[in-house]
Amino acid sequence: MKYKNIQVAIIDYDLGNTYSVLNAIEFLGYKVFVTSEYEKLKKANAIILPGVGAFEAAIKSIVRKELDKILTELVLQEQKPLLGICLGMQLLANTSEENGLHQGLGFIEGNVKKITPKSKAAVPHVGWNDLNIIQNSKIYSRLKDSKNFYFDHSYHFECESQYISATCNYGGLSLVASVQKNNIFGVQFHPEKSQNNGLRLFRAFIENS
Repeated sequence: MKYKNIQVAIIDYDLGNTYSVLNAIEFLGYKVFVTSEYEKLKKANAIILPGVGAFEAAIKSIVRKELDKILTELVLQEQKPLLGICLGMQLLANTSEENGLHQGLGFIEGNVKKITPKSKAAVPHVGWNDLNIIQNSKIYSRLKDSKNFYFDHSYHFECESQYISATCNYGGLSLVASVQKNNIFGVQFHPEKSQNNGLRLFRAFIENS
């Protein structure tokens, strides 16, 4: 598909850093829009699910807007590429224990749990960390020698190793930094705050969609 014809949709569910992501995608030169409307999401070549905030409020908003049903159709049935960012990645899980037990979208089997460091490392985990790439993923295809990204989270995704594409080391733990299942991708870090590496990741995800 020609570069200028690629359309990227950022999901609007009333939470998150949607416009930081929008600015990054616009900087790369793609046509991008923020929406929760079915018809607009259906026209997109790739979908991004951003996220900053609490899991419970996020999933309630997603269900209220019927985005769970829309995403099930477009992502699971039609195989449209989806990238979840930070909370957006956690929403892909079966459940989260943040402030009680809550059901997620269940797109990638796993559960979200509180970070409990083995050392005296602070929680939330905030700052730059290097990734340990576990398996090849198209979202990392444009990275050069540096694999450093910006994190900001108190909860982490626990899932089977087959879905883990990268980890990071923090507080004596190996935390899941990214996941992948077919056309579904998730990153615990923030590409939109990760300078050139973040832009390279966005371009790799979009160009391979």
